[in-house]
Amino acid sequence: PLATSFEGRHGSVRYWVKAELHRPWFLPVKLKKEFTVFEHIDINTPSLLSPQAGTKEKTLCCWFCTSGPISLSAKIERKGYAPGESIQIFAEIENCSSRMVVPKATIYQTQAFYAKGKMKEVKQLVANLRGDSLSSGKTETWNGKQLKIPPVSPSILDCSIIRVEYSLMVYVDIPGAMDLFLNLPLVIGTIPLHSFGSRTSSVSSQCSMNMNWLGLTLPERPEAPPSYAEVVTEEQRQSSLAPMGACDDFERALPGPLFAYIQEFRFLPPPLYSEIDPNPDQPTDDRPSCPSR
Repeated sequence: PLATSFEGRHGSVRYWVKAELHRPWFLPVKLKKEFTVFEHIDINTPSLLSPQAGTKEKTLCCWFCTSGPISLSAKIERKGYAPGESIQIFAEIENCSSRMVVPKATIYQTQAFYAKGKMKEVKQLVANLRGDSLSSGKTETWNGKQLKIPPVSPSILDCSIIRVEYSLMVYVDIPGAMDLFLNLPLVIGTIPLHSFGSRTSSVSSQCSMNMNWLGLTLPERPEAPPSYAEVVTEEQRQSSLAPMGACDDFERALPGPLFAYIQEFRFLPPPLYSEIDPNPDQPTDDRPSCPSR
């Protein structure tokens, strides 16, 4: 694999392509074009998603006098980040000394150059933030204090001549004494974090919303079918066109229970009106008769 393009103080990684055109009786035409190479680092790998944390404590001494300790604990959600993201810092600083201290956080870039068995290292400041000053006996808590990563080169970890690493330093600035610092390693990648959790929850909520109609249309307990006597009167049963044998054959041919088909017989059509009077010789009463259809 090719190392990521990089420009450092004592060395660089550059790529270019050359082309030459040779013609008889003419000078050759040469062209050189530079291009950039990125060795991709995926932030979504398990090793880069693990949280980083640490705790340190320092006691100040001045001759024969000893003051209370200064304690520092810090934690970040993961090890890998991409340029443009913000690091959420969770920290607690307790000052039991007699001095005024200031909590701070800084991102450093460390460049290491290797040649002929020798190594030269350069450390550069990338980003920093400052907290509130703490007097004696005070405590400060950072609940996700954000430190944004500027556009920087990604980490170079697999090159034999140049190595680029990053680290987050959370420290307590102590006037007149060595600072209390906590170093948390970072990896700056090229493929940012994928939000699998929010996408999965969004799909789940959408699916549950689309399936809500099942509880509305399907009753928990099916309605019992009406009895045969409630639907069909005795006269209609006697004047039925289909014989009993045919009805039995129909019921035997049904693949399921009868109530699955009861909706077809719940509302029977009205009886047919005959166009011919079945009793033409009987006298009629004085009530007006309906015209024939």
